[in-house]
Amino acid sequence: MAGSSPAPARQEVRFEPDERPPLPIAAGLGLQYALICLASIVLTPTVMITVAGGSDAYLSWAVFAALLISGLTTAIQARSVGRIGAGYILVMGSTSAFLAVSVSALEQGGPGMLALLIIASSLIQFVLASRMALLRRIFTPTVAGTVLMLIPVTLAPMILQKLGEVPMGASPAAGPVTAVVTLAVMVLVPLRFSGALRLWAPALGIVAGCLVAGLGFGIYDLSTVSAARWIGLPDLAYPGLDLSFRPEFWALLPSFVMVTLVGAMDTLGDAIAIQRVSWRRPRAIDFRSIQGAISADGVGNLLSGLAGTVPNTTYGMSIAVAELTGVASRAIGICVGIVFMAFAFLPKLLSLIIAIPGPVVAAYFVVIVALIFVFGMKILLQEGLDYRNGLVVGVAFWMGIAFQFDWIYPEYFQGAWAELLGNGMTVGGFTVILLTIVGTGGRRARLKTRLSDDTWSEVDAFLVKFAVRNGWDEDMETRLRAVGEETVHILAREKARDARDAPEVTRNLLVIARGDGPSADIEFIATSDEKNVEDQLAMLSEAAAGVPVEAETPLRLLRHYASSIRHQQYHDIDILTIRVESARQVARDF
Repeated sequence: MAGSSPAPARQEVRFEPDERPPLPIAAGLGLQYALICLASIVLTPTVMITVAGGSDAYLSWAVFAALLISGLTTAIQARSVGRIGAGYILVMGSTSAFLAVSVSALEQGGPGMLALLIIASSLIQFVLASRMALLRRIFTPTVAGTVLMLIPVTLAPMILQKLGEVPMGASPAAGPVTAVVTLAVMVLVPLRFSGALRLWAPALGIVAGCLVAGLGFGIYDLSTVSAARWIGLPDLAYPGLDLSFRPEFWALLPSFVMVTLVGAMDTLGDAIAIQRVSWRRPRAIDFRSIQGAISADGVGNLLSGLAGTVPNTTYGMSIAVAELTGVASRAIGICVGIVFMAFAFLPKLLSLIIAIPGPVVAAYFVVIVALIFVFGMKILLQEGLDYRNGLVVGVAFWMGIAFQFDWIYPEYFQGAWAELLGNGMTVGGFTVILLTIVGTGGRRARLKTRLSDDTWSEVDAFLVKFAVRNGWDEDMETRLRAVGEETVHILAREKARDARDAPEVTRNLLVIARGDGPSADIEFIATSDEKNVEDQLAMLSEAAAGVPVEAETPLRLLRHYASSIRHQQYHDIDILTIRVESARQVARDF
């Protein structure tokens, strides 16, 4: 309910984003973040290139570039540059979501085509960030959750291949035992322990697996490690760009775009979560920060394409560490970025990670893809799996699996069609988007106008007509009109304030109304305002601290008539979504 009391302050937050901790704390936490994420950043391009049969020189270059780009984009996320960056601690690193499609690109067109595909798909993130409000009905949690659940399906063959990578002449038990030990440590540590130790479970599992592989079976080859320099640069193996735009490029591009969409949704989730754990007093979600986070993600992928390495994304563990330590200062993110870039110039350390045996890497990614699958399920459950959503997700998921394993008329899909429809994420993603658009394409009433002294009369007439068309009673009509009046009053007041500051400012207003049984969902879409209505409503419960007296009455009335209020603030546009229920429905809910 809009009128619920605000959540209590989080006293465990020691340093908010705007506060600066002492240098020893900042440097120490920066090193801790970096060490926890280091293996994932290095192993992802390692798996991609070794599975695709790439050269050692290209592998060294790709790992070097991945660390540099991860460091730079982590710092950008923390210290926003214009509209790029979230302004919070969001650690960036190599993403395993692109592994399957990246391996296909390397095998079919080489590093040059892979680089061009990453560059092309990265542009999608800039479009999403700038038009996020307009694409909100397509860019939905249902789409992201379904595609996330299909990622492990596409990665399964690759993981099985790494599981069998042991030197000739090694014991038959070397691969299975090493993988089981790695998997057991990675799973049992978080199950039996909590707190900081749980965050180190992946690293502990890799260490345990490497010890068994090296000491027990002799399959951990450290010859390249001993030959590597302590400090230095890799050989320049820049792959360049393949601008031939062959049929393989166009066949793989939809898959890259689909994974990019999923990566953007993952970043959106992380950007929301880090806001919730970074402040002592809860705030409404700032979608401008989310737009900045997605833009920074796009910068990272663009740079990854230009450098010819695997794309990157935000790491959710940064939220866990911030919540565990209570330190959310932006200075930590900058320190993490510096440490990542320093690691890039330590070839011996990187060689130690690159040389990790295949069974250890396979076990590590079994846990990673399992968590990706569960994360997709959580997104779907949080969105709500009613009959309609359940049907959409079920059909899309099984269509993705069926086409991934060529179960549906493979003889009819050859050449470019085989590449396009042979990826489960692509088929499943397009299926869920199509079904979502068809399933939610209900009739909506619209009113487009400008905010002025006469706006209320237009909105009132529009809502009366909308109530009559839906056959609602007088009480429901009164509620709709009251919500419309108070919302327009709030928007018009802010418009008048803007006019005083800048007389040339003109604010447009779009009202979209949709009936949902006995309830109504109304969206008021206006050009941007700096104040968040949710935050102002929360202040009302604290003796109206900070809320002007003239603003208090419409806010209280709006809270009384609306069953829920959600204010999404984007760059240059605000969306105020209000749900209105009839008095009978409200009484039934209570």
